[in-house]
Amino acid sequence: MNLVKTYGGWKNRQLIAFFERYARVVLTRYADKVKYWMTFNEINSALHFPVMSQGLVASNGGNEMQNRYQAWHNQFVAGAKAVAIAHQLRSDLQIGCMLLYATTYAYDANPENQLAALKENQAMNHFCGDVQVRGEYPLYTESLMNHYGFSFKDLDTKPEDFKVLAANPVDYIGFSYYMSTAVNVTDKRLATANGNLVGGVKNPFLEASDWGWQIDPAGLRIALNELANRYNKPVFVVENGLGAKDVPDANHFVQDDYRINYLRAHIEAIRGAIADGVPVMGYTPWGCIDLVSASTGQMSKRYGFIYVDLDDEGHGTMKRYKKASFDWYKQVIASNGEQL
Repeated sequence: MNLVKTYGGWKNRQLIAFFERYARVVLTRYADKVKYWMTFNEINSALHFPVMSQGLVASNGGNEMQNRYQAWHNQFVAGAKAVAIAHQLRSDLQIGCMLLYATTYAYDANPENQLAALKENQAMNHFCGDVQVRGEYPLYTESLMNHYGFSFKDLDTKPEDFKVLAANPVDYIGFSYYMSTAVNVTDKRLATANGNLVGGVKNPFLEASDWGWQIDPAGLRIALNELANRYNKPVFVVENGLGAKDVPDANHFVQDDYRINYLRAHIEAIRGAIADGVPVMGYTPWGCIDLVSASTGQMSKRYGFIYVDLDDEGHGTMKRYKKASFDWYKQVIASNGEQL
């Protein structure tokens, strides 16, 4: 909060030095215990939600896209410096980036929608990864910025920034995956998928969650293939899960077969990607216990294997109860995904 109030969030270059110091302290302390790290959670989500990853709101310039790209640049440099620190400490430390990834389709074969899907992929799914994994800005950078009325030269950069980026790319790609999206610019009559975090239109081939997020296990297999083959580095699914309305019975038990089915289908998609040759490092679902949903601020949007007796108003005993998915996922872990 102090970084937001005093310094204006990540659009301020001073945060690079702050983060470098923070990373050095934490990495030095835990280098012997923790081998896998990630720098900024869902860094690309700032395209739509800059408050969550950049500390930018309307009052400190969050509505101006130039500030978001400036904040990204500062984060890219800070993250690269963290990579350098880690590799200096131990050769076996691995630092990854972390993306919010939504596999993006054109709604149909209309070339205008195909082009729009390409542009959406560049802006949302690829830009932050391209810089952090490749160590340089992609060719389409100026096009992205021109779309919002500014140029790359308008950003506050220093020559040494680009040397740091080039010398310290991340070791792997971590990402969250909850849904896919479909892009349409040709038919204004199509219904929008309001539940989707990144917008788009409803995909007629997919079912949706209680909150309108389109469920697409095949999209995860596509995402794994796209990322691994784009960057030729290992990939790690670090978030995947189903937010649902859980109704416990008289014994506080939730028979959440819908959650089991969702996770099973996505783990099977990962198995398919591995068969495709994708180097998948791991899979961690969101999440193990019910908590307030970041996307809606609701307790009633539940993801966990453990039910917490608490409602959206904060009323309840806060006691915890295993759902059906608890023992199911315990078996999945024990068998390394063989028993689904």
